[in-house]
Amino acid sequence: MTARFIIFISTFVLILALIDLYGYFGIKQLTENFAMPWRKLARWGWFVPTIITVILFVIMIFRFEELQQTKSYTFFTIVTAFAFLFFIPKLIFIVFHLLNDITLAGKWIVGQFSSKLESEPHERMNRFQFFNQVGLVLGTAMLGSIAYGVTRGKYAFRILSEEVKFKDLPQEFDGARVVHISDAHLGSFLDNSFDEVGEAIDMINALEPDYIFFTGDLVNNYSYEAEPWITHFARLKAKSGKFSILGNHDYGDYVYQRDDPSHQKERAQNLERLYQIHQEMGFKLLRNENTVLERNGARIRLLGMENWGVGFQQYGDFTKTLENTGEEEFKILLSHDPTHWEQQVVGKKNVHLTLSGHTHGMQFGIELPKLGVKLSPSRLRYKRWGGLYNEGEQFLYVNRGFGFLGFPGRVGMPPEITCLDLKTA
Repeated sequence: MTARFIIFISTFVLILALIDLYGYFGIKQLTENFAMPWRKLARWGWFVPTIITVILFVIMIFRFEELQQTKSYTFFTIVTAFAFLFFIPKLIFIVFHLLNDITLAGKWIVGQFSSKLESEPHERMNRFQFFNQVGLVLGTAMLGSIAYGVTRGKYAFRILSEEVKFKDLPQEFDGARVVHISDAHLGSFLDNSFDEVGEAIDMINALEPDYIFFTGDLVNNYSYEAEPWITHFARLKAKSGKFSILGNHDYGDYVYQRDDPSHQKERAQNLERLYQIHQEMGFKLLRNENTVLERNGARIRLLGMENWGVGFQQYGDFTKTLENTGEEEFKILLSHDPTHWEQQVVGKKNVHLTLSGHTHGMQFGIELPKLGVKLSPSRLRYKRWGGLYNEGEQFLYVNRGFGFLGFPGRVGMPPEITCLDLKTA
């Protein structure tokens, strides 16, 4: 077990304890008029989820080596789901409890300078519970949302369609349909949800795409995670081909130490098997290379680059990926991390459309296109985290992800199947 992991767990437990301690005073205020049995139940019940979460994390710490050897995500998923289920609603509640306390403090300060307020009974201030009540309602609503996201939200696949127009797109490709999927993270589907994922595959096939592009992170860490899914993803049909690239999780860097000689052979075997799985699923895996797409005698270039992203191990070689391509050729680039588009593509190379994934939209958010609302914690890390973006004649589409990782669910950020219709402007 690494010292970094122990520090992370210890910090997380400390944060939980501080949140619970402060939030308890809000619950205490809200329940002051409850009958005694219910008052005790509510107050002690506030601590129960945190106590269970801490116990689960302690078990994880002591079983870390065993869990790592079994290569199982089951227990980790249970712990993560339980922690998120109660941690975020409690966090919402204490934010409003803080507002409640600030309001009370403000009233007290004003009262020191106002004889009118001084004459009022002090207990009237203690009865001010507006923000506590709002926090409780919103926290409860978030609890329900997370419960839905863990059980059903992660399977609520949606199709997002875009028509993208290009001046340089050959006329023969006008109307070509591309289905873009990304970040399957097949190791996270612990319950082997073949029926739910099978419905998503049927949704893709119903679009009758000319091309299917997959932009990385087929697995979490190990190639064996994809084994049960080979026949299912092999059912994906595209009239003119299925193409794929690797994402940061596909290399096994989070379980195999690249500088450890004892890990090199196993890491290489794991990666080689993943290459084979892409082929068995019917994908042509592009690794820092390009291929020609032909349609009615016209040609465009499809570029497939290995992972390159700010803050991650960079395997991508853009110069190599562009070899033998013409400056004026129409190009589509598959690159897992959208920061690559920002750093090496836009304004620097003549690439018309880049398809990425990686962000998952943080699996949390709210999007109301008709109202112009598009919010996600991803915005704190990525300038472009979901949907279509453009700078001049260069376009980037960031898919919000097919699967999930870490948090075993999706809240307000459903898994995405992207349908892009290419048009000649």
